[in-house]
Amino acid sequence: MPSLKHLAAGVLSATFAFNAVAADYTFKFQSSDPSGVKNFEIKQEWADRVEKMTGGRVEIEILPVGSVVSHTETLGAMKMGVLDGHISVTGYFSGQDPAFGLIGNTVGAWSSPDQLIDYIYYGGGYELMNELYKPYGVKFVGGAATGLESFVSKKPLDGVDDLKGLKLRAPEGLVQSVFAAAGASPVNLPGSEVYTALSKGVIDAADYTVFSTNQEAGLNEIAPHPVYPGFHSLPLLEIAMNLKEWNELPDDIQTIMTVSARDFAQDISTQLAMADQKAVKEARNDPDITIHDWSAEERRKFRNVARDQWKTYAEQSPNAEKVYTSVTSYLESQGLL
Repeated sequence: MPSLKHLAAGVLSATFAFNAVAADYTFKFQSSDPSGVKNFEIKQEWADRVEKMTGGRVEIEILPVGSVVSHTETLGAMKMGVLDGHISVTGYFSGQDPAFGLIGNTVGAWSSPDQLIDYIYYGGGYELMNELYKPYGVKFVGGAATGLESFVSKKPLDGVDDLKGLKLRAPEGLVQSVFAAAGASPVNLPGSEVYTALSKGVIDAADYTVFSTNQEAGLNEIAPHPVYPGFHSLPLLEIAMNLKEWNELPDDIQTIMTVSARDFAQDISTQLAMADQKAVKEARNDPDITIHDWSAEERRKFRNVARDQWKTYAEQSPNAEKVYTSVTSYLESQGLL
């Protein structure tokens, strides 16, 4: 006959096993990244932390890009209940409203992830994003940034003039408008297709993500003229979910998810910055890769092109005008213009 000690251990074991599979809330979030890259791994780490912080009450499955819908369709998928949430790039939804393109990547505005995150959490960006998303039935849980992105190119790029006629991948929204204004020929492709497009000559260059992720994906091998540090793009990465489902969550879980989203912002920018330093060192030791660092003058030229596009882009919708006013007011208040 089993002892009371063994019976108690069995009950506890059964209870823990039950709790491990009996989450009160199970969600499917689609990522804007493919599995296997560091960006995706960090998103998975966030989901694991939420599960632990809620004592197993919340279980979030992170799906790779394109698992359920395309990278530009997750906003609508959340509204329809096809997805519970996403961790994606806000600018991908500029086709819904130019406001998302402008706030999703205000090209030339931010010099570091910290500046963008400060605007989101302390400069009115959080409230504005939730105002913009409310008609879509979506809750903006929190914002983050991977970092000032690198740029991969098959051709040497040392300044703005070298962009003229360049076939490059750029995400939807303001980024495409800025590159077009600089004389390039932007192509709309999901990040998962960048490697194939470069290798087949569909494009000559790409705005994709940070140096370390590009390096890990082999992009610098087929496009051996990366520009680093980046001169162009610092996109807003967001955690968002179905608003109705959010409203049904208990207050403590809402708080945990909100705080964990801020932690995610620090986590992803820090981990990727550290990875970048290591990847750049490796690339500098590769005789087949030439890193191009634009001069301050060339960077200023590009930012001037970008800022000329802000106002033009803002005229495309009332919400875009709200974003323009909010972002520029914040930049002015912080002496960043």
